[in-house]
Amino acid sequence: MADETITSYKGFDQDLKCRGFQYAVGETFEHEGETRACHRGFHACEHPLNVFGYYAPAGNRFAVVEQFGTLSRHDEDTKVASSKITIKAEIGIPGLVKAAVEYVTKRCHPVDPASPQLATGDYGAASSTGYQGAASSTGYQGAASSTGNRGAASSTGNRGAASSTGYQGAASSTGYQGAASSTGYRGAASSTGDYGAASSTGDQGAASSTGYQGAASSTGYQGAASSTGYRGAASSTGYQGAASSTGDYGAASSTGNQGAASSTGYRGAASSTGDYGAASSTGDYGAASSTGDQGAASSTGYQGAASSTGDYGAASSTGYQGAASSTGYQGAASSTGVAGAAMASGSGGRAKGANGNALFLVYRDDDGAITKAGAAIVGVDGIRPDVWYALDASGAFVEYEAENDE
Repeated sequence: MADETITSYKGFDQDLKCRGFQYAVGETFEHEGETRACHRGFHACEHPLNVFGYYAPAGNRFAVVEQFGTLSRHDEDTKVASSKITIKAEIGIPGLVKAAVEYVTKRCHPVDPASPQLATGDYGAASSTGYQGAASSTGYQGAASSTGNRGAASSTGNRGAASSTGYQGAASSTGYQGAASSTGYRGAASSTGDYGAASSTGDQGAASSTGYQGAASSTGYQGAASSTGYRGAASSTGYQGAASSTGDYGAASSTGNQGAASSTGYRGAASSTGDYGAASSTGDYGAASSTGDQGAASSTGYQGAASSTGDYGAASSTGYQGAASSTGYQGAASSTGVAGAAMASGSGGRAKGANGNALFLVYRDDDGAITKAGAAIVGVDGIRPDVWYALDASGAFVEYEAENDE
């Protein structure tokens, strides 16, 4: 137990609740009685990516918080229970990745200025292979490599490269055409320069690339990848991973279970193929695709498309002339924008839309064969807006009822 103040990160459900308790951004909450990690008090994690162990990136919300009063720490990760907590600000996947990189980097030992592990000249190279070592190269076309546990590698010069392969290592390259790679457990890689690339393949790793045409890839367990630059790409293939690309022409792909992919830039694309995954594309001409069971795909941009092929999945398109398609069992498709379309082709599927949108539905027999198909325009022939419809055995549109799920 200790009385101190720390900055940490907390997960919530879509309603900003945690274990039934309602939180609000900007407010402070106080717990009375015992404070004990995993039992009593307000819980959050100091390592940003540890929150994914409690709240998967798909379908949940996250915030940076301030914990103070009486604190109690968990033995297995960085989870902390506190008697008081302030919800400072909501933070997305890109913010969590950036915070994770900073968290790991701050805990690495600096390089001794007199050490040969530091190279400051053009074309210089720095290498550190010892435990908790650090390598830094700040010159033009320099390279930095740290292979020891908890090591850090940093290259800030143009065309530099930084690589950290040890446990809890961090790699950062901020120069033009730089590259950063961290393959160790809980490692972090960050590349902020133009044409830069960041790759983190270790468990709970994070990769962030914010420069023009940058790419970020995280393949480890609970990893996260974020690319915010123009034409950037982010890919996270690990379990509970998250990928976010907010730049124009960007793409985000998350193939692990409970993964999430989000692309908010112009012509961006988001794809999540894991179970319970979610894909969201909010830019014009964007596309979102989720193929895992119970996945969700959402496209809110102009002429965007959303596709969900898993059972019980949902696809939603809210932009102008957008399209939503759900092909899995009891899937749902919704098109609420102007002149859009929603199609549900799975058994027990349903669709809804705003006035002027088109709905396409099928009816399948017990063997899965299509026996009827139907099309309708919302607002015409009694089809009401924002009402779920299914197709019955006669091929008629009928209002969908919850008991149809049983």
